[in-house]
Amino acid sequence: MENAQQYTPLTELQARRKKLQKHLVRQNIDGALILQNADLFYFSGTSQQANLYIPAEGEPLLMVRKDIERAKTESAISPVIPFSSPREIPGILKDHGIPLPGKMGMELDVLPTNQYFSFSRFLEKTELVDVSTAIRMIRSVKSEYEIALIRKSASLSDRLAAEVPLLLKEGMTEVELAGLIEGKARKWGHQGITRMRLFGAEMFYGHVMAGPAAAAPSYLASPTGGIGLNPSFAQGPSMNPIRPNEPILVDVVFALDGYLSDHARIFSIGKLPDFLVEAHRAMLDIQNTIKEAAVPGAITGDLYELAVSKAQSRGLGDYFMGAGDQRIRFIGHGVGLEVDEFPFLAKGQKMPLEKNMVIAVEPKAIFPGKGVVGVENTHVVTENGLEQLGTFREDIIVL
Repeated sequence: MENAQQYTPLTELQARRKKLQKHLVRQNIDGALILQNADLFYFSGTSQQANLYIPAEGEPLLMVRKDIERAKTESAISPVIPFSSPREIPGILKDHGIPLPGKMGMELDVLPTNQYFSFSRFLEKTELVDVSTAIRMIRSVKSEYEIALIRKSASLSDRLAAEVPLLLKEGMTEVELAGLIEGKARKWGHQGITRMRLFGAEMFYGHVMAGPAAAAPSYLASPTGGIGLNPSFAQGPSMNPIRPNEPILVDVVFALDGYLSDHARIFSIGKLPDFLVEAHRAMLDIQNTIKEAAVPGAITGDLYELAVSKAQSRGLGDYFMGAGDQRIRFIGHGVGLEVDEFPFLAKGQKMPLEKNMVIAVEPKAIFPGKGVVGVENTHVVTENGLEQLGTFREDIIVL
């Protein structure tokens, strides 16, 4: 039996394209060339090896190097044409009655410098400008179609958390537990890859870690790090055995049909020390405070400061979102096709929230040498605050 694929409807692609075209017109940009995988999928419905040209007015043009037949099946855009090199783009545009752009937008936040120089050479009469922020802002506000897909991912996050007590055994290693969780996720359709936009940022499913190892910092822009298996990927689960009476963090991104749910729960084999239990309750209180305050128009940096103030009032300021100089200066981040989308509930951010933004809120307390407690859920911004998509119990699950 063939696997049923989820294809993005043409009406969805048209609505996204028109939002970008409005920006192009406002900024006097003649068109945008989309290359990055997540953006390409967002605007075209395919992630085949392709370049998508979106003019400021008119229909887009999808140029595919590999594989064109799959791109024709996956994308509702027309026309879809073959090409073998970006150097062909000026001629292709001319053949389709599209003037060579005097000013063209590109995703300069992620475009490799060598590619930028290459485009500059064969588009020598075209000014290349950055449209990455506009694209990320467009993507930050989700459609009902996207929210429905994220809801599916969130329901599978809950289902995965419910499996943990059945998989967890004393003495098993962190990576063994992670592998069992990942196996379940794959069986239910997890795509495997979890995309991140930030240069050098990497993630494999998420963080499944226990006790002191979970509190070890790493290079990742995350409150939790983990020892990992080796210095080449120095984060996440390790070969350390899971012991009784220590917090076990299961922080896993479920990725279904391209869209993500970020979800974390705390488990333990036996009772945890009282200070960890109290800290966990404080993190739940912070989450609830943010959920009420995060209405359309709320300023992202103000929400971060509100969370910090709440943590300090509970005596947890030194452990909130990291310890010491390793502290991360955010409390939440947008999720969608990537795990680090706009908006960021972070120090100094001035972005106002908008209805239908999707945000993972993750208040965590990090105790070096002891472990991590806290929670993470994916939410939708509504007129009344955040609607939480994950419903699995949030207290510490003691086995």
